[in-house]
Amino acid sequence: MVYPSIRDWLFSVKTFAAAMIALYIGLALELPRPYWAMATVYIVSNPFVGATRSKALYRALGTMLGASAAVLLVPPFVESPYLFSVIVALWTGTLLYLAVSDRTARSYVFMLAAYTMPIIALPSVTSPGGVFDLAISRTEEILLGIVCASIVGSSLFPSRLAPTIIERTDAWFRDAAFYATETLSGRIAGSAISGARQRIASTINGLELLLSQLAYDHTRPDILTRAHELRGRMQLLLPMMSALADPLIALYNSGRQTWPEGLEALLNDVIKWFNAPLPAASGGYHPDPEANALRERIAAMQPLPAALATWDNALLSNALWRMKQVIDLWQDCRSLRIIITREEGSWRPRFRHWRLGGTERFFDRGIMLFSTVSAGAAVIIACSLWIGSGWADGASAVTLAAIACCFFAALDEPAPMVFKFFVATAIAVVAAGIYLFAVLPHVHDFPMLVILFAGPFILVGTLIPRPQFNMVTVLVAVNTATFISIQDAYSADFLIFLNSNLAGLAGLLYAYLWTRATRPFGAELAASRLLRSSWADVVLTASTRTIEDPRNLAARMLDRLMQLIPRLAATDDHRHPSIESFRDLRIAFNALDLRRLTGRLGGEAPAAIDQVLEDVREYFEWCIDQRVRQPVPERLMSSIDAAVARVTAQGLANAGAPGPTAQTSARRLREALHALVGLRLSLFPATLITPTPPEPEAAA
Repeated sequence: MVYPSIRDWLFSVKTFAAAMIALYIGLALELPRPYWAMATVYIVSNPFVGATRSKALYRALGTMLGASAAVLLVPPFVESPYLFSVIVALWTGTLLYLAVSDRTARSYVFMLAAYTMPIIALPSVTSPGGVFDLAISRTEEILLGIVCASIVGSSLFPSRLAPTIIERTDAWFRDAAFYATETLSGRIAGSAISGARQRIASTINGLELLLSQLAYDHTRPDILTRAHELRGRMQLLLPMMSALADPLIALYNSGRQTWPEGLEALLNDVIKWFNAPLPAASGGYHPDPEANALRERIAAMQPLPAALATWDNALLSNALWRMKQVIDLWQDCRSLRIIITREEGSWRPRFRHWRLGGTERFFDRGIMLFSTVSAGAAVIIACSLWIGSGWADGASAVTLAAIACCFFAALDEPAPMVFKFFVATAIAVVAAGIYLFAVLPHVHDFPMLVILFAGPFILVGTLIPRPQFNMVTVLVAVNTATFISIQDAYSADFLIFLNSNLAGLAGLLYAYLWTRATRPFGAELAASRLLRSSWADVVLTASTRTIEDPRNLAARMLDRLMQLIPRLAATDDHRHPSIESFRDLRIAFNALDLRRLTGRLGGEAPAAIDQVLEDVREYFEWCIDQRVRQPVPERLMSSIDAAVARVTAQGLANAGAPGPTAQTSARRLREALHALVGLRLSLFPATLITPTPPEPEAAA
């Protein structure tokens, strides 16, 4: 068992102090529900100042937006309860859709607005004239808690978010170095490398939210920009290492007696460089002479144009070209890591490519719409049950059901988390009952109340910073504070307490059963939809349709891959391993490279390349139609081999021609050859098939 650290205890004490200050001020100001100020402190508090500030700001905005909606919508529709239920559901579903469409901290505004409106509106149905006062008082109580949490968190031993981001990137560097070591050693499968792949993707996904909070951490704008650039390059490492692995394994399996001279030593030195520590601090630009030396060795080993007619030399050229890209990318990551950590130094990017710079993210709009419609339907049915039963406290059931459905709408399988919500709320009901009927009758002043609250709340607070306990402990703290319902004078009725809290538990149980019935699919459905969507983008890249911004298309495909990798692990579906998903991405990237080059090559090569792209498009359309990956047809291999032969033949014909135009043409032909070899290795993995060397003369 790992006991709470000093930092955990410090966070818990600070949060408890802020909660007690908020409760004291709320009682002094005679707010109707001062306990909401106390509960809000536990909702918005975070171990890091930047996260607390962003959450506080967005909670305030979301609360005001939801409260305003309640004030506007309750009076006109309160006389039509079923219509009002539909309006509440539409509001909740719409704002929830906006929330899940934003993966930054800003999504909290829409999430809060989604369920704050029913929190205020539903209890006001019986007395619509008081909805304005309820909205104002609820907003005041929540803003009081937000202010107290922000001031205490920022002034007492503030903890910055930047060191945590650095810790996450350090973990990524360790996993990436291990992944590179295994790949360059010819190993692309196994539990260890699969685990590293999952951790790398999870780190990249988690950084998106953290970086959106970093702006509230007094971080310099240039450092924030560098952090986003680092994450963009971190995304590229996995597919680029995967692209390097295939030609290396093909060289391993080619049947030749010896490796190309110097290749094994080069690989060993690249592995050492990947695992080398960062250089010592120095001002200005951070050169990397070892990386420069590796690039010079790669350039010296590149086969001459005449040698590319053999398959082994085409593989070697492809491997060396991709190895240089990986070295450029890794050097950029190291340089950015130095700048972010030490907040000094300049940066000259080594890796420059059309794939960088896109900002588009992938969202499965179908799943998102289904999730939000499901949440809205849950609200409508819950309201109908409440109206039909005439249960006076039924509003609490509907409210907690709406909150539970909103909280976990973005999950592939929300039911288990809703059940944890139910368990945490049940624990809070018991704790609140003990306090309300056994402890508080003996409390006669505020200092005694603080002393009696201190032990349990501080102990629970030490678990909040831990991800595995965060949700349950926050819910226990928030619900306990809410259910006790502290006022300026002691007043407790066991039947009222039991009825209102049983209503909340009934609402959560209903939400659990509802999500279990309507969303039983889990990660498998999400993975299959992501996979088919990736095939659709491969079809787009291989077609003749116009692509408005290839960089945004690349960014969308990368983002989808980072979402797909963890889900493939969750499905235990060996038919669609993440290695195949990497190959799909590489097929799309190679197709885009070929589309970019065909108009500039001249000769007979463009027609052969167009036939390859047409065959790729037809194959992936077939996969989409069948909704499952199909065997790659042999004719696609033949069309790729024919295109390789034509490109190499054209390169041989142009070899030795003087002038910059000839050099440019030779470079483009080599790039086209690399893309074709990459396509062949992705569609027909080298571990399964070793192709026959193409004969350029046959294409003449």
